[in-house]
Amino acid sequence: MRGARNDEGPVARLWLLRRGPMEMLATIVIALGFLMLFQPFVLALYSYSFATLLAGVAMFVIVSKFPE
Repeated sequence: MRGARNDEGPVARLWLLRRGPMEMLATIVIALGFLMLFQPFVLALYSYSFATLLAGVAMFVIVSKFPE
C-alpha cells in the first residue's frame, strides 16, 4: 500500500468550515476591531476599526448557521 487512506473523504479536509473554529476566528476579528477602536496611537487603525468590527459580527452571524 502507498499510504493510509482517510475514509472521511473531502469533508474531513474542510474542518475549518465547522462552526467551532470559524466562531473562534470571528470572535478574534471582533476583539481585534475593539482593540483597534480603543487604542490611542495610530489613526489608521482607528479608521478601520468599525469595518473590522462589522466584518467580525457579519462573519459570526453567518458562521452561527454552519453545522456543528
